[in-house]
Amino acid sequence: MKAPSAQAIVVAAVVVALALLPLVGSDFFVSFVMTRTLILGMAAATIAFLSGYGGMTSMAQLLVYGIAGFMIGNFSVSEAGSKGLKLGLDPWLSVVLALLVATVVAFILGAVSSRTTGIYYLMLTFIFAVIGFFFFGQVTTFSGFGGITGIDPPALFLDQPIRLYLLALVLSLATYLGLRAVIRTPFGLALQGIRDEPVRMAALGFNVPLHRVLAFTLAGVVAAVAGVVNVWWNGQIDPQSISIGPTIDLLIIAVIGGIYRLEGAWIGAFIFVAANNYLRNIPLVDSIGITEARFNTVIGALVLAIVMASPDGVTGLFDRVQRQFANRSRASARAFAVQGNTPNNQVTGGDQ
Repeated sequence: MKAPSAQAIVVAAVVVALALLPLVGSDFFVSFVMTRTLILGMAAATIAFLSGYGGMTSMAQLLVYGIAGFMIGNFSVSEAGSKGLKLGLDPWLSVVLALLVATVVAFILGAVSSRTTGIYYLMLTFIFAVIGFFFFGQVTTFSGFGGITGIDPPALFLDQPIRLYLLALVLSLATYLGLRAVIRTPFGLALQGIRDEPVRMAALGFNVPLHRVLAFTLAGVVAAVAGVVNVWWNGQIDPQSISIGPTIDLLIIAVIGGIYRLEGAWIGAFIFVAANNYLRNIPLVDSIGITEARFNTVIGALVLAIVMASPDGVTGLFDRVQRQFANRSRASARAFAVQGNTPNNQVTGGDQ
């Protein structure tokens, strides 16, 4: 039986620690910091998946995330004073319909952008995000700029923040393991080949646009699931939550953690959320000019510092430290072996 890798052991330890966190952590830290971290981590993981394994840096992931939230609001809310369709459907049925709508939209967006690459792909998906923001802002049938309020989760999670946190944890683990499994399938290997050599892969008979569409759709499903949990956690959604600022923030989260590593999505999300909640509360921090209006400048400086130290984000720093430690361990082992074989340490016949 093959022994578990060091990475698997670390992931298991982190999951166990997070599962036990409600027993020792404060309500604010668990419900607002860590739940938000897990939700944003799932969404950012789709950026890491598309960019790291498909060569597609997408700015439309938050749009699909938001579409699922808006559909939950339209399908489940029935209050007369609320905006949207106000259909008042069963919450679980609303989830199924919301995921279906978000998946169809993701498939369409993926098909439209499947023949573009590089900066053109990024800009096209960014245009999708802008169109989505104005669509939900201006089409009052589905929302309007005021958004939809009074969105309650199913009874199982209503007024149960710990359960919602554990749900986000389970879905985050499923996202991480699921995407890693996809990467190792023939589809995932072909996707990585398309990332590196799309022309050669096409010459070998692979349908490059179709692979990109399916990858984008899969990422859209994951982003939509995160969007459902987010709207349950937040209780409302408005177009501002999927505007240009939050769209860029999600990309920043992926970059902070390491845009080519899945686990970096949750690391980046934790750093971003923790900074958002705690950095501005440091004593005397306002005396050096860090105010609410300048918080984005602080995040920008933080991203710049991380990228300068490691272009691969925080996970890149971890890898660098691990490699240095391994190199030093091997060097020490070689030095010890050489020292043990020197003539001074050998037993001669006359000394016996």
